[in-house]
Amino acid sequence: MADPKGFLNHGREVAKSRPVDERLKDWNEVYVPGSLLPIISKQASRCMDCGIPFCHNGCPLGNLIPEWNDYAYREDWGAASERLHATNNFPEFTGRLCPAPCESACVLGINQPAVTIKNVEVSIIDKAWDTGDVAPQIPERLSGKTVAVIGSGPAGLAAAQQLTRAGHTVAVYERADRIGGLLRYGIPEFKMEKRHINRRIEQMRAEGTRFRTGIEIGRDLKATDLKKRYDAVVIAAGATTPRDLPVPGRELKGIYQAMEYLPLSNKVQEGDYVTSPVSAEGKHVVVIGGGDTGADCVGTAHRQGAASVTQLEIMPRPGEERNPGQPWPTFPMLYKVTSAHEEGGERVYSVSTTHFEGDEDGNVQWLHLSEVEFIDGKLTSKPGTERKIPAQLVTLAMGFTGTDRENGLVEQFGLDLDERGNIARDADFQTSVPGVYVAGDAGRGQSLIVWAIAEGRSAARGTDRFLTGASDLPAPIRPTDRSLMA
Repeated sequence: MADPKGFLNHGREVAKSRPVDERLKDWNEVYVPGSLLPIISKQASRCMDCGIPFCHNGCPLGNLIPEWNDYAYREDWGAASERLHATNNFPEFTGRLCPAPCESACVLGINQPAVTIKNVEVSIIDKAWDTGDVAPQIPERLSGKTVAVIGSGPAGLAAAQQLTRAGHTVAVYERADRIGGLLRYGIPEFKMEKRHINRRIEQMRAEGTRFRTGIEIGRDLKATDLKKRYDAVVIAAGATTPRDLPVPGRELKGIYQAMEYLPLSNKVQEGDYVTSPVSAEGKHVVVIGGGDTGADCVGTAHRQGAASVTQLEIMPRPGEERNPGQPWPTFPMLYKVTSAHEEGGERVYSVSTTHFEGDEDGNVQWLHLSEVEFIDGKLTSKPGTERKIPAQLVTLAMGFTGTDRENGLVEQFGLDLDERGNIARDADFQTSVPGVYVAGDAGRGQSLIVWAIAEGRSAARGTDRFLTGASDLPAPIRPTDRSLMA
């Protein structure tokens, strides 16, 4: 521990955000560029180098947080980057997008604000890119084995990079027109600029990973044919089947799934469109779902010039501090104000949509809702609380129910599913079909980016062992591991 009194001498200080009126005029990341480096050494010094670092338990990747905090405090950026990459292929993704269960498990967080682990992490990797410390790791020799990875989200990319570095010839298949999965088309530019993905892809290409875009396995290429071409397959297709809202009026025009709405604004930033085909400009927008995807819809609607934005959540508003039922070091459900919420709009809790109302042309105009409460453990509508709010654009951000079953991938491979509808796998992440592995949300169900990367790394070890009989690749988690939650 470089500064034994760091946590006593310095309070928590986070990255500065650009003014709301400024950032709503563009799609750049909301934080002030370069605002972290002047403060990050002091922030890293707040790490107490605990005898038992519970932040390791909070992070499924097993990140060596006290070690790279110490290097960041000493401004030894090269060593910090090496320690960071020892457990995480893409810290610039997690440092921007992860909700930081590591910070919830920080020992300092028992009675003080936790160490700004995410900010330290992103500072290290951004500095590493600037100084050239991130270089391709080309394998010394090739194994002669080939692997197909289905899906280019964080799980697929992590598995592909690990297997490429192990000497296998890896091809990543992505059904979209660009690599990145939900990182590319589900995360708005203001949360993570896509240049971060692009330079990782270039690093992976230099290492030998091959990318095939615009090919959907099951539709464009039969799964059985893919299996014949490759020695092993890793399925990292995500859990992309959205949860729907089967209420009267759902068929009205102007009601979209979040993943129908968000990718279009990202395509504008990629230059595919001048303006989004589905725009919130001048409209009263309602976002159904109170999670991160809902917040992404809120921020996107603000930037498109919405007349108003209302976000609905069926659950009660969480508290601003831990409740006794979610003790340290578990990940607590807290009231969170994201950058999108700072920019305006209304958040309404404990409400349920009863039906939609449209105009004579079939366009949604109103959303009818009622307040709900828990009675005997069941959500029940409160009589006399029904009302309607203007809604000319509605986005459904209520999560996902499992991997895509309509494209034929599951059936063509002949894969078994678990009781939750996810692709079943054994302790090595192998599915019911020998040589076919699964990583990320397709096997775990909807989860966090750190879990996706951890799954990709672990599935890569299982695949490597299948191909060669042994593996030196790390496997940070088991398929049965779950988040540290109460």
